[in-house]
Amino acid sequence: MYRIGFDNEKYLKMQSERINERINQFGNKLYLEFGGKLFDDFHASRVLPGFAPDSKILMLKQLADKAEIVLVINATDIEKNRIRGDNGITYDEDILRLIDEFRNEGLYVGSVVITQFSGQEAASRFKRRLEQLEMTVYLHYPIADYPTNIPLIVSDDGFGKNDYIHTTRPLVVVNAPGAGSGKMATCLSQLYHEFKRGVKAGYAKFETFPVWNLPLRHPVNLAYEAATTDLNDINLIDPFHMEAYNSTAINYNRDVEGFPILNAIFKEIWGDSPYKSPTDMGVNIVGYCISNDEVCQYAANQEIIRRYYRVLCEDRTYGGARFDIQKLELLMNTAGISKQNRSVVSHALAKSEISGSPSVAIELTDGTIITGKTTPLLGAAAAALLNVLKYLAGIHHDVKLISPIMIEPIQKLKIGFLGNNNPRLHTDEVLIALSICTATNPIAELVLEQLPKLKNSEAHSTVILSQVDINILKKLGINITCEPTYNNKNLYHKN
Repeated sequence: MYRIGFDNEKYLKMQSERINERINQFGNKLYLEFGGKLFDDFHASRVLPGFAPDSKILMLKQLADKAEIVLVINATDIEKNRIRGDNGITYDEDILRLIDEFRNEGLYVGSVVITQFSGQEAASRFKRRLEQLEMTVYLHYPIADYPTNIPLIVSDDGFGKNDYIHTTRPLVVVNAPGAGSGKMATCLSQLYHEFKRGVKAGYAKFETFPVWNLPLRHPVNLAYEAATTDLNDINLIDPFHMEAYNSTAINYNRDVEGFPILNAIFKEIWGDSPYKSPTDMGVNIVGYCISNDEVCQYAANQEIIRRYYRVLCEDRTYGGARFDIQKLELLMNTAGISKQNRSVVSHALAKSEISGSPSVAIELTDGTIITGKTTPLLGAAAAALLNVLKYLAGIHHDVKLISPIMIEPIQKLKIGFLGNNNPRLHTDEVLIALSICTATNPIAELVLEQLPKLKNSEAHSTVILSQVDINILKKLGINITCEPTYNNKNLYHKN
C-alpha cells in the first residue's frame, strides 16, 4: 500500500531558505559541494514517499538567479573510461549530459574542472573537446601527501598551482558524475584563491543522507547504508557535534574521519574555522519535512530488502558480493526485517510453484497483487504486465489483447533474423505490439492508458529478468526485485 510520508512543498521552501542563509553567512559567496544525484534521485523518492525525484533541481531553480554550476571530473576517471552504474555511460560523456540537463532546466553552467591532471592524453582530448563546444575548462593538479601535508596544500605550491575558477554568482554549486571526482578539493582550492584575492568565501555541503536529525538506526538511515555497501559507508554519531553541543547528530564515517584535516585547512586559510563538526557543514533539512514517520520507516525497510535482492542477483551473475550480502543481512537484522516482509515475494513464489513456470507478481499502490507466468508466447514479466493492465482497465482476464497471429511473426523475426534464442516477448515488445493494436482495437487503447497507474508499484520475479524487462519496469515506476536464479542452467545468459 503506497502512502505519502514526505512534504515535498515544505522541503522546497525550507531547503532554498537554508541555502540562502548560508550564502548570507559568508558574505554573499558560497561554494556548495553537492553530493548524490541532482537529477532523478529515485532512492530518496523510494525511502521518503512524496519526495519528488527532481526535488533538488526544483529547489535549485528557485535560486537560479544566484546559482552557477561548476562540474568536476577526475582525469584518472577519464583515462580509465569509468562508467556510471546507473546509466551505463562514461564519466566524460556524463559531464556532457549533465551540462545539457542543467541548461534545459534554465540553470547556468559556468565551467568544467578536470582534477588530478598530470598530462593524461585522454583528459587533454576531453579538454579540447569541451573547449570546441565553447565550455570553459580549468585544470587542478595532484598535490603530494594530500590531504595530510597541510602547509604544502595551503600554499602557492599546493592549491596555488590550481587554476582559479572565475565565477560570477553568489552560489557556486560544485557537482560531479560520481564519488571521487574531487568536489571537496575543488571547493577548498577556491576558498584559498578567493582568500588570496581578499574574499572570505564560504563552504557548505549538501548530502541528503544520512539524515542528521533522525536516529542512528532509523530505517531511512539504514537504507542509506544499504545503498552504499560498495563504498563501505557506515553511519555513526558525530563525535565532534556531541563534544561541541552535547547533542546527537548522525553523519557517516568518511566525513567524520576527514573532518580534523578539513578543519585544519579551514584554519590555515582563514585563521579560524566556522565549523565545530562535520554536521555543521551540512545544509540539508530533509528530516524536518517528514510528515509521516511510520510511512517512511516502512518504505525504507522495503528499500533495504530490495537492495538485498539486488546484491544477491549481482553475486549470482558476477560473483564477489559476499561481503555486501553479509552487510545487508546485518542491516536487515538491525531493522528487524526479513525477505518475508516483502509481500510480492511469497505471491510470486506461490504462483511459480503452482504453475511450474517462472512467475512475476505485481503489487499495485492499493495493495492488490496480480501475477503472471511464463507462457510459450510471453515472458513472465510481460504476462504479469498485461494481466495488471487488464485488471486496471476492468477487462476480463481471459480477453486476448494481442492476437497470437500478431505475436508469431515477432517471434519469427527474433529467432530467424535477429539471433535471439528466446522466442517469448519481453515487456517492451508487448507494449509496442499493444500500441499497434490501438489503431483498430479501442480496448487496447484503454489498457495502455492505465500505464501511469503503475508508478510506485512493487514487483518480484522468481528468476533473474532480462535487462530489457528490468529497464522497462523501472521506467514505468515499478520497483522490481528478482530471486537470484536463472530459468535455465546455461553458463551464459543474454537478453
